[in-house]
Amino acid sequence: MAKDLLNRYIWIIDTIRRYGRISRRELDECWRRSPYGNGETAIPRRTFFNYRHAIEELFSLSIECDPSTYEYYIVEPDKGNITDWLLNSSATSSVLQGSRDVAGKILLEDVPSAREFLAPVIDALRMNHQLQFDYHSYTRSQPSRGVVIEPYFLRIHRQLWYVTGRNVAENKVKTYSLDRMSDLKILPDGFTPPADADPVEYFRDSFGVMVTQGEPKTVKIKVEARQAKYFRALPLHKSQQEMVNDRYSVFTYRLRITSDFVAELLSHGPRITVLSPPELKTMVKADLKAALEAYD
Repeated sequence: MAKDLLNRYIWIIDTIRRYGRISRRELDECWRRSPYGNGETAIPRRTFFNYRHAIEELFSLSIECDPSTYEYYIVEPDKGNITDWLLNSSATSSVLQGSRDVAGKILLEDVPSAREFLAPVIDALRMNHQLQFDYHSYTRSQPSRGVVIEPYFLRIHRQLWYVTGRNVAENKVKTYSLDRMSDLKILPDGFTPPADADPVEYFRDSFGVMVTQGEPKTVKIKVEARQAKYFRALPLHKSQQEMVNDRYSVFTYRLRITSDFVAELLSHGPRITVLSPPELKTMVKADLKAALEAYD
């Protein structure tokens, strides 16, 4: 019953979000067609009141009614926070669960799962306890045994979960992918996180999960007009700015130059050209040259 209630809350939030503003009559019509209507022609008034109150308690957002139009709308939490992410994920899951009749027409991406270790890592973050695990890095033939870290924060990137913290043996802050861990344990040893352990600030000047000690650079890339639409829809970085020309756009960023950023640029092929800085141009050209030589 609790799961069904949660799905109902998410359905209401998602429906109002999709409409932007919706009258009670329109909401009742959507409810009648939904899996939760159970033959009802409308959401009972007391039930809707209780749902609104529960949604505010659980998700830290409120469903307001405009007295001039009698339309309902949602006062959103800050974009990018965990509540917004959970709502989007839950809404997608709810839609897919209701689409079993067309499952053969829906193709999903197969990605490594972090279900096994996500919960204990979150527990370690909550309690400020050390984590110990074996780590199977892609760059090493043998796993690193008994890695011990003080976990500072979690991040999801490209559908993979990462934990960042201080490697105790190396006394260095490093990031680890949960899907490459095994034999993970929460240790009884506690620690005090540094006051400046802020995930937003830590990754502010990075494209992905790789963080270097180098200074952020001003990056400019020239992008074909058609490809520029992709960059507008999915910005490479929060600092992205665009200068539009007739046949191309110039996108400007402020970030650190890392190998994962170079790989991202290379994935767009000849549709983009690095204009600056010179060291980034050199890195991209070197990788392109090495790729061509592999075919000689």
